[in-house]
Amino acid sequence: SVSHGFYYPPTNRDFKGMDEEVPPLVVMLHGGPTSAAQATLSLKTQYWTTRGFGVLDLNYRGSSGYGRAYRDQLIRKWGIVDVEDAVAGAEYLVSEHKADPMRLVIRGGSAGGYTTLSALTFANTFKAGASLYGVSDLEALAQETHKFESRYLDGLIGKYPEEKQIYQERSPIHHLDQLSSPCIFFHGLEDQVVLPNQAEVMVEALKTKGVPVAYVPFEKEQHGFRIAENIKRCLELELYFYSRIFGFIPADPIEPIQIQNLDD
Repeated sequence: SVSHGFYYPPTNRDFKGMDEEVPPLVVMLHGGPTSAAQATLSLKTQYWTTRGFGVLDLNYRGSSGYGRAYRDQLIRKWGIVDVEDAVAGAEYLVSEHKADPMRLVIRGGSAGGYTTLSALTFANTFKAGASLYGVSDLEALAQETHKFESRYLDGLIGKYPEEKQIYQERSPIHHLDQLSSPCIFFHGLEDQVVLPNQAEVMVEALKTKGVPVAYVPFEKEQHGFRIAENIKRCLELELYFYSRIFGFIPADPIEPIQIQNLDD
């Protein structure tokens, strides 16, 4: 199968990495899940590339912009083909010596957060991740989300409750025994699309399991962050989280956050 994406190598006019060192990689996942990453200026991408990370901005199967047949590959396969493509993209860059296999991270918001948590749970490729207002429990999403998207999962997963077993099989919250990679969670406390408890339950479970985890709730934020200070804080804390996991010191002065099972 073929999937698409945009690869951006680490670039900084003031710094140069060591020639023999293969850089870490951030796999970025768009929301939707049928949205798409675009080949346009992204300050978020530049945040990572200027700090020594390569970036794979992935348009997994199901993304828009590559024709109906490509988009339709996500029908009833959400949580499967998107995860497969994230893993394949990262492993390809490792094979090309463009990414360090021990420093592969995955991140996404909303639907991208679901793929992030699924990849961390059902695959062993990624060493850390970040979920921004992401889905961990598909059943809860089907039952609790707002009316406009209440039947959206019928096409992505299957009808609920008729396909209840599939919803459970593809929900990371039901497979925490398979999750051992550190993760940081960001969530708006006024989110009515993916309720905050989707993150809170995962955080508590990882704390109990002994996996390094951090949780950053934002007051006055809904589904997708809009306050500039919070958007900036998200990026900084995500970088800080990876710095603690991988053992490097960020060039930026960043106010630290407690990481459960790492600072205890």
